[in-house]
Amino acid sequence: MTALRIPETCGVMPLPDCVLFPHGGLPLHIFEPRYRRMLADAIDGDCMFAVTRLFARETADLRNCAAEVGTIGLIRASRELEDGTSHLLLHGLIRVRFTAWVAGHPYPTAAIQPLACVFEPEEQAAAAARVLRASVEDATEDMPDEVRSPILAISRSTEDPALLTDIVAQQFVGDPALRQSILEMDSAAARIPPLCEYLRTRMTHD
Repeated sequence: MTALRIPETCGVMPLPDCVLFPHGGLPLHIFEPRYRRMLADAIDGDCMFAVTRLFARETADLRNCAAEVGTIGLIRASRELEDGTSHLLLHGLIRVRFTAWVAGHPYPTAAIQPLACVFEPEEQAAAAARVLRASVEDATEDMPDEVRSPILAISRSTEDPALLTDIVAQQFVGDPALRQSILEMDSAAARIPPLCEYLRTRMTHD
C-alpha cells in the first residue's frame, strides 16, 4: 500500500449485492462493452478500479442505487478471451467513499476519498484481535481439519484488528447488507461485536 498511489478518480463497477473488502480477492468476468472499455483504460493506466454494492436496479443516477462506500482494487491478473471478454482477479486495496459521480465517461466514474479503518485505543488492539480470533475458532470447531486448518491460518495471520476484521468479513460473512454495514464502519472496534455475533449465530447453526 505504501508504494501505491490511489487516484483521485477511478472507474467504478456497481455489482448487485457485491461487497469487496480490502485484502480480499474478487474474480470477475468482464463482458459489458462499457466495462471492457473501463478495463482497457485501467490496464493502460494504474491498473485500478473500484467496486460497490448495487442495492437496487441500476439507474442513470447511481446515488439512488449504489452504495456510497466501496473498495478500490488492483488488477492482479487479467486474461482476454477470444470473444473480447475477460476474466480477471481484483485485489481489494482500501475502502473509498464516492464523493461525486463524474459525467462524460463511457462507464461509471467517481471522485473518491480513501477511508482508513482504525482501532482505538491502540493498547487494546491485541486483546481485541484475540477475541475475534477466538470467535473464528469456536465457529469452525466442528469442521474437518482439512477445512478448518486453512481458516485458522488466515485468522492467525495478523495481530492488527482492523486488518483482521477485513479478512473475517471477506471470508465468512455472506449477508450483503451486513457486509456493507461492516465495510462502512471506520472503527475496527465497532466491527468486532457484529462479526462475533454473526460467527456465533450464523456459522454455528449452518
